[in-house]
Amino acid sequence: MNNNEKKTGASPDEKNKSLNFLETIIEEDIKNGKHSGKVHTRFPPEPNGYLHIGHAKSICLNFGLAKKYNGQCNLRFDDTNPSKEEEEYVDSIMEDIKWLGFDWEDRLFYASDYFDQLFEWAVKLVKDGKAYVDDQPSELISEQKGVPTRPGTESPFRSRSMEENLGLFERMKKGEFPNGTRVLRAKIDMNSPNMHMRDPVIYRIMHTGHHRTGNKWCIYPMYDFTHGQSDYLEGITHSICTLEFVVHRPLYDWFLDNLIDTEYRPRQYEFARLNLSYTVMSKRKLLELVNEKYVNGWDDPRMPTVSGLRRRGYTPESIRNFADRIGIAKRENVIDVGLLEFSVREHLNKIAPRIFAVLNPLKVIITNYPEGQVEDLDLEINPEDPNIGSRIVPFSKEVYIEQNDFMEDPPRKFFRLGPGREVRLKGAYIIKCEDYKKDENGNITELYCTYDPETKSGSGTQRKVKGTLHWVSAEHAVDAEVRIYDRLFSNEFPDKVEDDSKDFKSNLNQDSLKVITGKIEPSVKEAKVLDKFQFQRLGYYCVDPDSTENKLVFNRTVPLRDSWAKQNK
Repeated sequence: MNNNEKKTGASPDEKNKSLNFLETIIEEDIKNGKHSGKVHTRFPPEPNGYLHIGHAKSICLNFGLAKKYNGQCNLRFDDTNPSKEEEEYVDSIMEDIKWLGFDWEDRLFYASDYFDQLFEWAVKLVKDGKAYVDDQPSELISEQKGVPTRPGTESPFRSRSMEENLGLFERMKKGEFPNGTRVLRAKIDMNSPNMHMRDPVIYRIMHTGHHRTGNKWCIYPMYDFTHGQSDYLEGITHSICTLEFVVHRPLYDWFLDNLIDTEYRPRQYEFARLNLSYTVMSKRKLLELVNEKYVNGWDDPRMPTVSGLRRRGYTPESIRNFADRIGIAKRENVIDVGLLEFSVREHLNKIAPRIFAVLNPLKVIITNYPEGQVEDLDLEINPEDPNIGSRIVPFSKEVYIEQNDFMEDPPRKFFRLGPGREVRLKGAYIIKCEDYKKDENGNITELYCTYDPETKSGSGTQRKVKGTLHWVSAEHAVDAEVRIYDRLFSNEFPDKVEDDSKDFKSNLNQDSLKVITGKIEPSVKEAKVLDKFQFQRLGYYCVDPDSTENKLVFNRTVPLRDSWAKQNK
């Protein structure tokens, strides 16, 4: 191993890949001995909702960079707004990160760990004449900030004495004032073209109990005041944020420059957030969908949340592969959700056992098959992994096939079943349709077929037919509830609406969920929650947590092919 490999921990495969701009920065820092060659990142979620696929990209990035360069990555909860935070969200976030395959080890932190230090630093700013208490309501403060092309208006309280500001800030801390009556603002520059530098609010009054500190505090720091100092206290070297924080960076640096007297400084870098077609990524909008019952909770399999994707049957490997595929960019763009679905198919194809399932059953009676006979057929589990062994599938006189695998008057290129036509039942025999039965409404209810006993799969017969169908023995079939999930939105860009009286919810896909009862081969009786399968010819499916001892529930993860791509050609 050469010296560079020792420093970066990069494998030969990784080193052959082109570097993204963050890796280029890190490798230059290591080369120049910055931070003594150390790489220390962090993932700082707010515990005010469940993580979604965009957060997963950030998790993969921050933990991935730390791993690649033999560094460390912290998990730090930005718990500075107790009115929106819950322990439920903290627990779900930790579960999601672990499921994705990452470990913060003993480096679990909370912004609330630093509330005492942050208060002391706020006092320092007041004593240095760089912060003041403002009695104005938030609406007026916002109005006085003006617009980037025109200077703001200074607060009438900006010239308060240091002693008066200290006294008021201490009284704010003691809880003497109601919510919204006073804030602490940094005194920077009301003429700055950067609106975030126009005397930003750094503390507000909130008489709200905190999930970790209880009722100790009734004033809470703003994120901009917490972010950089928390990074500093944890020894973060590369503080990686999404692009909307570019304009916050001067404020990040201003606080550090005015509070910290050491040579070490964390540095903020920005990358483009993940935007997916047919998907909304706003926590506020996702919460709206949950609260207004458009979906069945944060882990609804149609949601882009990590918990929703997990329940739908996505694998952590597929999400990590997707994050690696799309890479890291400096400019905003929209990624086709089909690429995420492709990554899921690609991984499930390698690991998912194959089974037979019939979702729209049509009974086939094989008239010349011996009455009461059952054959145990030895079929492959996964052709991608021949070492995994085989499974036993029973075959009997009556089987189910899919309704759409039979046509009464089929066109010439319909290579499935029709009157007088032959097909192979996969892993079993060639059958020929001799007759069929209809109900009073003209619907076909039963097929009457004969089988050729000389054509058993694996018997060496040379006779071939063009069509091969999946099937399930009627006698042995397991009934299961099957939830056919599709994309939650029918519009590629859900936030775009033509009518101003409507919002993103007008783009919801009304067919995003269909529930049917399917017939599945009996091997699934041993399936456990979140076990994944390929229903042959149909798609990938996962056992849902709603399953019980007496009832199996399956979610469709993805179809075998991207049906949306065909629709949009």
